[in-house]
Amino acid sequence: MHLVLKGRHSVSSRLDMADRATSLLASPTMFTSQRAVAVVVTIGTLVACSPAEPPTLLPAQRAAIADSLKSLIRNTYDLSKPGDPVARLMSLYPSTGPVISASGGQVTASRDTLQEGIRAFWDNVGKNMRDPKWTWGAMHVDVLAPDAAVITSTYSVPHLTPSGQPHVIAGAWTAVFQRKAGRWVIVQEHLSDVPAPAMPQSAAAMPAMPGMPEHKH
Repeated sequence: MHLVLKGRHSVSSRLDMADRATSLLASPTMFTSQRAVAVVVTIGTLVACSPAEPPTLLPAQRAAIADSLKSLIRNTYDLSKPGDPVARLMSLYPSTGPVISASGGQVTASRDTLQEGIRAFWDNVGKNMRDPKWTWGAMHVDVLAPDAAVITSTYSVPHLTPSGQPHVIAGAWTAVFQRKAGRWVIVQEHLSDVPAPAMPQSAAAMPAMPGMPEHKH
């Protein structure tokens, strides 16, 4: 008796399932709605998993970033300002972490090494320059993202030697800036000196900025 009731219950359940499937197929609206929901959920999942597109910068925003970087560089390299020039120049770099600097056929990746080079230049050369003026050429700025930009420019530093002779330090510089914690800093740079034959005849060799060949009066 138990087996008979169990068999009847099984047959009844199968008939109920068949009736539900028939009703679903007979209702195009319900079937279509369920499929639409499934498609929407699938698309939403794909969009959520897709990498976010970088924000698009408007021309005015790019110009503002470029102007900000130009002002930052000019102010930092203003040799007429009081205070420690080495500390001011090093403020362009991250306070911690590596800094890639290429010059004179060599590459350094240590912030401490870079600071040592700038300090050596200032102690051996900078202090001996009379009336120096750091002059920048055209600054070519390429804003890559809201927090990244690269700038290339030429520079020259006309001054007088301790003996009163005119002398010029000059070259080209490319720097990659990144905005970290709201501050623009240089993460990579490359410097190249103007070849000696192109320098004025009165310019004798002297130690220059990191990335420039040695020059002496």
